[in-house]
Amino acid sequence: MLNRLRAAILFYTVLPMPPLANLDFRGIAFFAPGIGLIIGSMLGLVQLFLAWRLGTADNLFNSLFSAVVVVALWLGLTGGLHMDGAMDAADGLGVTDPQRRLEVMADSRSGAYGVMAGMMILLLKVAALSQLGNGNTLNYLSQWSLITATVWSRWGQLAAILAAPYLKAEGKGKFHQDTLEPWHSTVVALLLFSLQMLAGLMLGGIDLAQWEFKGLYLGLTSVAIGLSVSWLVGKWFGGKFGGHTGDTYGAIVEWSEALILSALILIY
Repeated sequence: MLNRLRAAILFYTVLPMPPLANLDFRGIAFFAPGIGLIIGSMLGLVQLFLAWRLGTADNLFNSLFSAVVVVALWLGLTGGLHMDGAMDAADGLGVTDPQRRLEVMADSRSGAYGVMAGMMILLLKVAALSQLGNGNTLNYLSQWSLITATVWSRWGQLAAILAAPYLKAEGKGKFHQDTLEPWHSTVVALLLFSLQMLAGLMLGGIDLAQWEFKGLYLGLTSVAIGLSVSWLVGKWFGGKFGGHTGDTYGAIVEWSEALILSALILIY
């Protein structure tokens, strides 16, 4: 298990790790939500630092600058792994012939649809974070939203891996299904639910007389949005392609992150 956790960190991020031998990459998607927690926490700390340095005044430029920096770091921490998949999946959807889709997605060159998809994802993330961070960024709602997006989007990836077949005989995502069991996604979802409800109650419990309901509201709404959006995105891509590839796994993560953040604006 420890070797697979290390393998997951190496595969999903560019975080430095000591040289390790005999790493087992099979089934590392089980740890993907945990990797999302690490990424979301790191991004949240950076955002808190920027809020401290720039001030918490209601300043559109400061909020926009902070959002751009966080999204750029977000992309860098993953090495563009998921964004590459989202762009390739968009290029595949632009082809009407299902047999040619996989060929187009395997092409290292990005087409017009892929570029447009990548731009839209980045713009949605920047716009959502700048809105969530507008005003008093130190209210922690923006950091809460970041973690919600990075964790549940990767749960959506795990659920998609277990729910639909892999479309290639070989590929960079095929090993994800090895050693995974159908109940793994349920266990992870229950764990995430428990942790997010606890964190919501702690965050909302600053003033028990006034924030008790707020904490419950934060936990329930975040879980509901994160779970439903990531599951629906996975179902949509699975239905469009008749299964999944490594590229669609990446697309699920990127689109879920962007859409979860966008949905949270309406709540917070």
